[in-house]
Amino acid sequence: MRSGGLFDLDEKETRISELDHMMAEPGFWDNQEKAQLVISESNSLKEKAHAFHKMFAAYENIDLSFELIKEEPDADLQSDVERELLELENEIEEYELQQLLSEDYDHCNAILELHPGAGGTESQDWGSMLLRMYTRWAEKRGFKVETLDYLPGDEAGIKSVTLSIKGHNAYGYLKSEKGVHRLVRISPFDSSGRRHTSFASCEVMPELDETIEIDIRTEDLKIDTYRASGAGGQHINTTDSAIRITHIPTGTVVTCQSERSQIKNRETAMKMLKAKLYQLKIEEQERELAEIRGEQKEIGWGSQIRSYVFMPYQLVKDHRTDAESGNVHAVMDGDIDSFIQAYLRLKLK
Repeated sequence: MRSGGLFDLDEKETRISELDHMMAEPGFWDNQEKAQLVISESNSLKEKAHAFHKMFAAYENIDLSFELIKEEPDADLQSDVERELLELENEIEEYELQQLLSEDYDHCNAILELHPGAGGTESQDWGSMLLRMYTRWAEKRGFKVETLDYLPGDEAGIKSVTLSIKGHNAYGYLKSEKGVHRLVRISPFDSSGRRHTSFASCEVMPELDETIEIDIRTEDLKIDTYRASGAGGQHINTTDSAIRITHIPTGTVVTCQSERSQIKNRETAMKMLKAKLYQLKIEEQERELAEIRGEQKEIGWGSQIRSYVFMPYQLVKDHRTDAESGNVHAVMDGDIDSFIQAYLRLKLK
């Protein structure tokens, strides 16, 4: 159990030793941001190593108990072993999932955007339902959620929203949510009680740190200021503190109005722009690879990744993994880990 596959700790423990040496060097705190990245990586690796050693100790204890039962059967001890085996199985599954979050930016905070599709109030309400779902999910994980930009719907719901979700591996988990989400229900906005289908797109990007090089020239930027007008009264300012940045070569637009300070909003908007340009770069590479392989990928509202059906039956189904749940209310309350895990486990196949 010591080495091999997902349980190989040799490389992790070597890296922990390297990081400990770095933290002990003079001048380590000269660059605060770099120092925080080193500490974050060290804490993450140590947490994984601790989890492994804890599981291995539990495994040895179960093995010893099993040998005792073989020599002298004991119903109470056997019951304890069965319970401990189930707990160990759950811990191994969680540990295995953590090891799948090993791509370059999985550890980063996430920037999540929701955009309702065509359909007016119905789709805008669906966007607000997804906003609640992701907020609940993040809160259950202990992640910090900050609204960077919010544009309310005309009658209900949202026209768009941008969230910063801060926590270790936030992007690694949420990258599985990128795509079009489809809702089927009896519309509360239709007096005839007809069934409606609504769509909303979810964009997820890693919040990149200063070590990631993305070339952004000042002359390629158009920066506008305007008065903030977010959800509720807490974001409404009396000064033009909100920032809109347009990257002219790509047409990429980001907006931020979460802070009262124009300077802070500009800093946050630049981070958002950096993340979006990085995402564009990755998508372009994926398109080039798809062309080389001759792959055909449908892009648009018809390419939904997940359907949420409220009527005529209740079912949430992910079309990429076939993972599904009949408890739509739990899913809308943030219970989406089963879908995230199914997506991540595709890497094992």
